[in-house]
Amino acid sequence: MRTIVLWCPDWPVFAAIREHGLDDGAAVVLTDGGAVFACSATARRDGVTRGLKLREAQLRSPALTVLPYDAALDARAFEPVVRLIEEAVPGVQLVRPGTIAMRARGPVRYYGGEESAARALLETAATADVPHARVGVSDGPFAAEQAARSTRDAVIGIVPPEASAAFLAPLPVRLVVDPRTATLLNRLGVRTLGEFAALPVADVRRRFGAAGAFAHDLAAGREATRVDPRTPPPDFAVEQEFEPPLDRVDQLAFAFRVRADEFIDRMRATRLVCTAIRVDLDDERGGHSSREWLHPRWFTAADVIDRIRWQLQGASSAEAGLASPIVRVRVVPERVDSTGNHEDGLWGGGPDERVHHGLTRVQSMLGHEAVATPAVVGGRLLADRQVLVPWGDPAPAPAAAPWPGSLPTLAPASVFRERPPVTLVDDAGASVSIDARGNLPAPPVKFSAAALNGRPRPIRAWAGPWPIVERWWDAERARRVHRFQIVDADGCAWLLVHDDDGWQAEARYD
Repeated sequence: MRTIVLWCPDWPVFAAIREHGLDDGAAVVLTDGGAVFACSATARRDGVTRGLKLREAQLRSPALTVLPYDAALDARAFEPVVRLIEEAVPGVQLVRPGTIAMRARGPVRYYGGEESAARALLETAATADVPHARVGVSDGPFAAEQAARSTRDAVIGIVPPEASAAFLAPLPVRLVVDPRTATLLNRLGVRTLGEFAALPVADVRRRFGAAGAFAHDLAAGREATRVDPRTPPPDFAVEQEFEPPLDRVDQLAFAFRVRADEFIDRMRATRLVCTAIRVDLDDERGGHSSREWLHPRWFTAADVIDRIRWQLQGASSAEAGLASPIVRVRVVPERVDSTGNHEDGLWGGGPDERVHHGLTRVQSMLGHEAVATPAVVGGRLLADRQVLVPWGDPAPAPAAAPWPGSLPTLAPASVFRERPPVTLVDDAGASVSIDARGNLPAPPVKFSAAALNGRPRPIRAWAGPWPIVERWWDAERARRVHRFQIVDADGCAWLLVHDDDGWQAEARYD
């Protein structure tokens, strides 16, 4: 089946550049897991490639702008492009953000040929401000995408019917298999798709299984995959433009109230509720502000207005005015769910519902960060692991780092945000300290703390010290402390730290 594929080179980078307002010619990389996921053409000219470690990439391109890869942004930025193309050519399949496929029969009949259909598709993409788009036409989606990627000076690559195998033959075998299998095939002398397709089908299936047989069919131009057109999802997004632009928060919130009601009514009509929205603000000077807002239950029209007001207040230069008048406000649902999953029980929501309404009301009156809930994040010292999260926002996930030097479970019950000073003394009554090698010159026998009115207490048992060294490469933020555990005569356990200021109590095991 003849297939047309539209490919947008470096789409993740382009979406990130547009979102953050960067220069199109800047050297930009998107990172995922400490490695380069995608890079701009300027960065590639400096020698940056995908899979490169971040430090190596920064060494090759000192002026590099590093951004984290955001799959949600990638898909969100491409959705308007897909919708615009669907208006011109129905039956579009989204392969991935930046790549779409469609059956060639309908567009070819309408525009009078494959090249004419490809040029019409490029013109449609140009109206969506998509740079450097490429189009490929072949007997299947895989071959058509490779035809689009193989174009150099031209922007259209057309493979004649029944010629997919010959076109794919010189391409590298890594295009159809995973890296491990590609390495094995290269060691066996199979480096191109043509050499891989020449292997007997039975031998490939016996050695590499069903996945290898599928890759063998792709290499030979025998594509069983067909275009699966998507059903366009309903568009719940609402927006409003202001002429003249508005520069007061109360005016903007009041002007958008009708749109907020329309936003919620659209979702209720399809028995959906929204649990996360994204608010986009465009000002008169060309500035753009985008933020995702979450809700502990689901959004109402009043909740949408509150989020817009809070975001506007965050952009304000004064209490009542904005840094620049706003010309457009857009609200897009980020997460939706069925209303059946959020219905109250037979006897109502009970105390949880009353608590929710009370906190939401206080937050609406005082602001987004006025009501917060505690959460635990990654870190070494206990005070660093305590954060306050605004009501409705998700708690940040603990960092996946191993955190060497952190305290194992179970954690102390009482953590002192302002650590009280503590004194440790030995048998001779001298103060105990820690030398440069992290050792105690004499075992402690008594300790006194400000929390105990300074009364010395005998020490029944002790353990440590354990050093913690953080940011040794940064002179201003470097920190070196030692942890120490003791048990006093009453059986109460303490967690102490020793730094340049002496001994302090970090926590108590109640």
